[in-house]
Amino acid sequence: MQHYDALIVGGGPAGSTMARTLTQKGYRTLVVDKQTFPRDKTCAGWVTPAVLDVLDIDPQDYARNNVMQPIHRFRIGMMGQDAVENDHGSEPVSYGIRRCEFDHYLLERSGSERAEGVKFKSLERTEEGEWCLNGEYQAPLVIGAGGHFCPVASFIGEGPGSHETAVTAKEVEFEMTPEQSERCQVRGDTPELWFCRDLQGYAWVFRKGNYLNIGLGREDPDNLKNHLQDFVQGMQAEGRIPEELPSKFKGHAYLLYDHAERPLIDDGILLIGDAAGLAYTQSGEGIRPAIESAIMAAEVIESTSDYSAAALQPYADRLRERFGQKEVEKQGGLAIPEWAKMRVAAPLMKTHWFTKRVVTERWFLHEHVPTLETAS
Repeated sequence: MQHYDALIVGGGPAGSTMARTLTQKGYRTLVVDKQTFPRDKTCAGWVTPAVLDVLDIDPQDYARNNVMQPIHRFRIGMMGQDAVENDHGSEPVSYGIRRCEFDHYLLERSGSERAEGVKFKSLERTEEGEWCLNGEYQAPLVIGAGGHFCPVASFIGEGPGSHETAVTAKEVEFEMTPEQSERCQVRGDTPELWFCRDLQGYAWVFRKGNYLNIGLGREDPDNLKNHLQDFVQGMQAEGRIPEELPSKFKGHAYLLYDHAERPLIDDGILLIGDAAGLAYTQSGEGIRPAIESAIMAAEVIESTSDYSAAALQPYADRLRERFGQKEVEKQGGLAIPEWAKMRVAAPLMKTHWFTKRVVTERWFLHEHVPTLETAS
């Protein structure tokens, strides 16, 4: 039996940030992931300066060996309407990254021990009151950081299923040939966001140097394939993306914060990142909430030697303080009918003010949210 201070199930941004934060404080941690890094991770892939600041990453240093596409503008529209393009200035407001590189970079620098290519099989209590993972790894604390389908989330709750309102997405990322790159009209510094007319989701096209990421996510998964096909064909007809695309679009799912009802803690267990359902409700972006949740959880862990659910409750309290009250927790208030939202959304999406000040700066960049203050 191998003994650790904490077992972290999932090596993505949440898990690697947790591992690095605890390891720097002297904890012996083990990151367990069913995949081997660098892995092929389906994700649009962008990070804001706030993420880089809290992770202490220098964009120029990172860009020496990895894709780091500065973003200065956004092209936004509602499907069937003309797009609005907004300039956000000379300083990058975000960066396009490839998750296969970014996740590997974070895990490599975490300093944690790792068990890659190891599937979650079992989690049991030991006679000492600790947790034993797969009958091989033991620790008093287990952190679930395995994304939407995290097995630790399933262990302490109902787990992923039809009872949850999740976003389902399909996307592809590939390296363009020189000919495709020349014909592609999407610019690297200008991601494109296209909202579905029923407001149930949006599509995107992100160019990162010679890499192109195309996808569409919806809260209503019915006919997702047809929605995606219509979007792709429309963009191709306008000549904005290459006609020859990989035939395989990969799917994934995630919970939006406002709709997530998963338990976050149990005795000796807590969830972080997408496993906890922390993706921003308006954009679905999950990297910043994942990293911040890991840091907040690590600070709570460091403050106590008691890992009971009651002792870990301050973590859940800090999450609510940071991200606000969820829609599922609110009672009363004025509910705006869907027809009214759609009637108002179409004209708003044609304006520079709304697409810049609300859609990008507030919903996607969260510029109104200050960088997380850490205890260190």
